[in-house]
Parts: sequence; structure tokens; C-alpha cells
Amino acid sequence: MKVVIAIDSFKGSMSSLEAGDAIRRGILQADPGAEVTVRPLADGGEGTVEALTLGMGGSFQSVTVTRPLGDPVSAQYGMVRESGNNLTAIMEMSAAAGITLIPAKERNPLLTTTRGVGEMIKDAIKRGARRFIIGIGGSVTNDGGAGMLSALGYDFLDEKGQPIPDGARGLALLKKIGTEHVLPELGQCSFQIACDVTNPLCGDNGCSAVYGPQKGADPDMIRQMDGWLAAYAQTAREDFPKADPDFPGAGAAGGLGFAFLTFTNAVLESGIQIVLEETRLEDYVKDADIVVTGEGRLDSQTVMGKAPVGVAGIAKKYGKKVLAFSGSVTKDAGVCNQHGIDAYFPVLRRICTLEEAMDPQTARANTTAAAEQVFRLIGLFS
Repeated sequence: MKVVIAIDSFKGSMSSLEAGDAIRRGILQADPGAEVTVRPLADGGEGTVEALTLGMGGSFQSVTVTRPLGDPVSAQYGMVRESGNNLTAIMEMSAAAGITLIPAKERNPLLTTTRGVGEMIKDAIKRGARRFIIGIGGSVTNDGGAGMLSALGYDFLDEKGQPIPDGARGLALLKKIGTEHVLPELGQCSFQIACDVTNPLCGDNGCSAVYGPQKGADPDMIRQMDGWLAAYAQTAREDFPKADPDFPGAGAAGGLGFAFLTFTNAVLESGIQIVLEETRLEDYVKDADIVVTGEGRLDSQTVMGKAPVGVAGIAKKYGKKVLAFSGSVTKDAGVCNQHGIDAYFPVLRRICTLEEAMDPQTARANTTAAAEQVFRLIGLFS
């Protein structure tokens, strides 16, 4: 029996590979002769750097960059050497400008900056990367990507020709965007941006209104930032014809989507599709007997572009059976059966607290035990 495992992380408990290895152990306890392959998986959010870097045979780099409120932080990204000796950098913007980097009581989008994201990109460019895959979920910023672009050499200037302050507040002073000091190599770079939101830059569905509150914005701040971003887009349009604040995804990560689309050679793509293609999962699935996937919680949102359904789609292309394991399932998870997951199994074995369930050692043991019993059952009918 050949089994391919491609399971998303159980956030806070197990990485993608740790969850996969736990299932692998359970399968082999049930069937020592099984041929089991574990492939890394992510959907463009947390864990994407690890999944893609390991799945593509790359290595990890670390660089000290600017944290959202200005102090330093060590950010990790992946580097992959591909055909023709070309280098691809794999990043998550959250490593430098993520919401988890700032305690809730200190979050203030007027002050938080994406400068560290630009510093990560600049570091990778200096190391020779010219292709970038970047996940932009989980931001704590709303600066329209001005901080990132400033780190790459764009001049964001006020009416006196001075650099504007970091954070969304700086956009209130923006009068001109200059290119004299842009990193020359940036024009040689291409960016695949893992983005699964379709929000425009401004308006009722824009980044300030929809995501501002979780980043620390009150109603007055939301109104101000929305106006500043609209003015920023107008200023950008004067010299950068690609500027389109209404483009789906322009509002991703506090306007970082707009920055990439306007000022770099970038495309926004589905995060899970990028991961599936770059890790060549289809090459492994087509020869499998059973495909195993899953994530920390299976629910109705799983079918909305999440990793397990992406895996199931590939498996069904070849008529494969698909099983899923998860930390928990909700009442509406049955919809997953209509999207390629033939059967799913929560791994919890007893009533316990959330803290106990998410303990990494407990989660691994539960997942191994669940997988063993499922595959023992499969063995009875083989």
C-alpha cells in the first residue's frame, strides 16, 4: 500500500511535517509494509516558508530587520537554488510585520510599518535572489506597503521633500513618490504573492474598514486611514500607471497587495495553488493508493481555498481515496465530503482542555493513535 501524506499544520501544536510524521508512525504501526511519503503543505499563511523551502530542497536564512514598531527582530526566510543556478526566495511578510509580533495592547496601525518586509527582500536580492514567493497574511500594518517600498529605495516624500514617518500616519503627509534611489536589481525581480483575499484598497470592503480593528484601529482611525490610502493611490497613479486601488487583493495586508502590484513585477495568486505546484505534490499523488490530508480544525471554511481541499482536488484528478485528520471538527464540516475528502477523523481521544489538546507531545501521540486505528480498519478490508 502506497500512502502520500500532505497535511497542513495544527497551529500551536504541530508543523505540517510533524503532523505528517505522526500519521506516518501510526500507519506503519498498523501496516509495517506500507510505503509512506510525507510532503510539506501550507496554504500561503503561517508555515508556508517551511513547507516550500523543505519541499523545494532549499535552506533557511536569517536577517535582522525592523519590527513593526521600530525595534529589531530576527526574520527567517527560505532560499532555493533552481535550474540554471537561479535563486528563489520564499518569505512570509508576518516574519517582519506580523500581528503576532506585537501584543494586542500595543497595536497601532498609525505607527506600525512594513519596513522590515522590504529589508528581508533587500537581503535576499543581495544574496542573488531574483524570484520571490511571498505570503502576505497576518499583518499588523496598514501603511499601504510604504515602509517596504522605502526600504527598497522608493522615496516617499512630504511637501518639503523630506521622508514621511513610518506607519499609516506618514501617508497623511505624502506628496510625491520618487524612484531615484530604488535598488537597481528590483527591476530584474518577479514576485508571486500568495494572497487569498479579494478586498480593494479602500472603501467599506477595504483594508482599513475590514482588518483595521484587529490591528488596533478605532472608528476615527479607520476613517482617516481610508482617506490617506485613497490619496496615496491617487499620488501613485500620477507616475505609476499600474496603480489600481480597486484591483481584488489590493487591500491585502493593509495595502501591501497594492504596493506589490503597483511598484514591482508581481502577481497575486492562490496560496495553496502556489504551494501545490512548487512542491510538485501531483507527482507523488498520482502513484498513491491513499492520500491523507487535514489541518488543525475542519469546518465549512476548509472548502474555501484551504490546503486540505486543494490536496483532495489533485487526488480526485487521479481517482484516489482521500482521508483527513484534524484536531477537531465542527458541525458544518460535512461539506468537506462534497469537496473530495472521503472521510475525516478528529484525533482527540478523551475530554480535555484546549491547552491539553494543543500540547505538542499530546497532539502527536493522539494523531499517531488515530492514524493507526484508521489504517488497521483499512487493513481488514484490503
